[in-house]
Amino acid sequence: MAQPVLKWAGGKRQLLDALYARFPESYDRYHEPFFGGGAVFFDLEPAAATVNDTNLRLVNFYEQVRDRPEALIDRLREFRDPEADPDPGLAFDSETRRGTAVEQYYYQQRARFNERAYAADWPEGDKDLLEEAALLLYLNRTCYNGLYRENSDGGFNVPIGRYADPDWVQAERIHAAARALEETTVHDEDFSYVLEAADPGDLVYFDPPYEPMSPTADFAEYSAAGFDRADQERLLAVASELDDRGVAVVLSNSGVTYDRYDEAGFFVEREGATRAINSDASARGEVDEIVATNVAPERRRGPDQAALDDY
Repeated sequence: MAQPVLKWAGGKRQLLDALYARFPESYDRYHEPFFGGGAVFFDLEPAAATVNDTNLRLVNFYEQVRDRPEALIDRLREFRDPEADPDPGLAFDSETRRGTAVEQYYYQQRARFNERAYAADWPEGDKDLLEEAALLLYLNRTCYNGLYRENSDGGFNVPIGRYADPDWVQAERIHAAARALEETTVHDEDFSYVLEAADPGDLVYFDPPYEPMSPTADFAEYSAAGFDRADQERLLAVASELDDRGVAVVLSNSGVTYDRYDEAGFFVEREGATRAINSDASARGEVDEIVATNVAPERRRGPDQAALDDY
């Protein structure tokens, strides 16, 4: 069984049983339009699938994992301890593009990573794309609390974490993820791509940035573009159209969306899940979530079948 390679806000490992219990007993292809850390996908390891994310760095990372796992692992092994001195052989060994002093290796790598956003210089060659993926995983595994967050300019702005022995190579997870992704098409489009990709008999799992329960509880910060109320309404429309076409839909979201999906005719239930990734320690803990589906109870695989996946 593969496991997520990246730490990612809103991961679904603690909600897996609740989701699987609402999956249909059988389906053809699997589609995940909001991929993020991919906890559900990597646990399922579907034989035929499409995944998607609008974060180009994330999409490139999974393409590199799928297509060049050994090269990615080799590059990751070359990185130094995050608290080490900057590498004088690399850019930003003394200050960032914006003139901030660089005194630790971590902040040098963060500045190198952010050059893509601030200089609008997206990598094109294989070497640069591999370096981009390696930097993402290195920073993800050495930053504060494994949080991915971008500022309004698209720059990664999370400070260094404090770990006794951080593992940023993640060789075993990369190998397993590469096998899981081998027959998977990775998209970098709007989530509505799934209207073209999904056929009757397929399964779509939507895990969007949750609609905030309060003005301060906004997980959409993982991308500078955000995900607003209009996007939430478009998502409901896409889910409803898939339902009309005979595609199985399972969706998770915050508790405030309960009535919206219930009124649209979906089966909706509340679930509680623990969230460990949050910049505010007081906000970590159990949150109110819903799982909505168009799969009727008699067509679901059910909790007993889901439990078999543990063996």
